[in-house]
Amino acid sequence: MVEPTPDSDFSIKMISGGAVIQLPPKLTVLEAVTFKLTCQKIIQASPPPEHITLDWSHTTFIDSSGIGSLVANVKNTKEKQISLSSRNIHPQVMAVFSMTGLDRVLDIEKSTDLTTTKNHRHTEIQPPATHPSIHSWVKRSIDILGGIVGIIITGLLFIPIAIAIKLDSPGPIFFGQVRCGWMGQKFTMWKFRSMYIDAEARKAEVPNQASGAFFKNDNDPRVTKVGRFLRKTSLDELPQFWNVIKGEMSLVGTRPPTFYEVDYYEVPEWQRLDIKPGMTGEWQVYGRSKIRNFEDVIELDLRYQKNWSLMYDIKLIIKTILVLFNKDNGAV
Repeated sequence: MVEPTPDSDFSIKMISGGAVIQLPPKLTVLEAVTFKLTCQKIIQASPPPEHITLDWSHTTFIDSSGIGSLVANVKNTKEKQISLSSRNIHPQVMAVFSMTGLDRVLDIEKSTDLTTTKNHRHTEIQPPATHPSIHSWVKRSIDILGGIVGIIITGLLFIPIAIAIKLDSPGPIFFGQVRCGWMGQKFTMWKFRSMYIDAEARKAEVPNQASGAFFKNDNDPRVTKVGRFLRKTSLDELPQFWNVIKGEMSLVGTRPPTFYEVDYYEVPEWQRLDIKPGMTGEWQVYGRSKIRNFEDVIELDLRYQKNWSLMYDIKLIIKTILVLFNKDNGAV
């Protein structure tokens, strides 16, 4: 994947040992790369400033790449013990911060300038349209309908799956793991448990057969006998229909990463979070058990975003069903 080249410098003012960075009207991938590099340049100055202030007064749109660059800058300034604050945040941007929990992480200055809050006090601010699929009511309707059908199927299969899991190994029937959703939101993704209960503690013992920011091992010893069957048939993923109904996932989307994976993302790789994660997608249909390189995951996710349409979603759902009935398919 080729990293975008920053196209311009940000406005920077040095005041009393501190720096004020004026952010642009939108903070998408190109601007986000520039934003991260600009902060790095200031941090590496000799001597570095004691404080950096981010002025958001011109910014009314931010996407996942913008969130990624902001998260990176927060981490970098903390490492250098440089205080970082934000001011003059428009409601559209504040809505994103609230949605992702960044409003509890960022040091936000109280502003006496009411231009960013007036006329918005009693108006619900819509989330940003980072991708056409986000506000598609037809896609959401398909998700709800498919989710309801999926939950019914899950209910019918629950008793035999639950009995098999319990007889095979001690522990809970369900496994919940915190994943990174649209725009970096945290959500708990549910599965039928396919590993032993001490799997997380033993992860360091298992070699990673993939490269980059995700983990994979085809013969993971932490997987139970029943778990291997559940993964082979993708039955372990049935509880995710509940995530779809709640709106945390879609039937079709990008692969939902863990926060451990996201910690290794470069700014452009955050683009894959511009849409909701899906139970299936390009990675499920064309990658499945064959993907070993993280850049391939990114390529498939961005290809889905580029090619997205309602008919393309239906095509991928049909292909997923065909893949599941292919005896050579494997767990993602």
